Amino acid sequence: MRYQNQYDTLAVLVRAANRSEDAQSRVVFYLHDNFGHYSWVGIYRLEGQELVLGAWQGKSPTPHPRIAVGNGICGDCAVSCRTEVVPDVGADARYLVCFSETRSEIVVPVVKAGKLWGEINVDSSKPDAFGPDDVEFLEATARLLAERV
Repeated sequence: MRYQNQYDTLAVLVRAANRSEDAQSRVVFYLHDNFGHYSWVGIYRLEGQELVLGAWQGKSPTPHPRIAVGNGICGDCAVSCRTEVVPDVGADARYLVCFSETRSEIVVPVVKAGKLWGEINVDSSKPDAFGPDDVEFLEATARLLAERV
């Protein structure tokens, strides 16, 4: 994995957290602060038929703190339970506009005991910012987070 060192550091931080909320906060702060192309990072947890924003890091909170399952890119990820990579949010009709500077997005499901627990959502102000290395790293991060939620 290209980001193995970053993953190893993040694993230590997450596993040292005493509470699920602390683990989630550590993930968003670490991702935002250590990956220059991650302009906004948030963790949504599934509550009934809604995704509810928990920990986040970026310039401001999203105008979408709750997203219905099946609505937008996050909502579609909740239905498919598969990573969604959007290289150009302007060309994707599912995109729920959060920030005018967002150009690309990745949403990674967090699965615990075979069921969707929530998602890691990352925006970038760069177009086509998320490649295979980001997918591999963020999917590993989601598995790590699933251990603590």
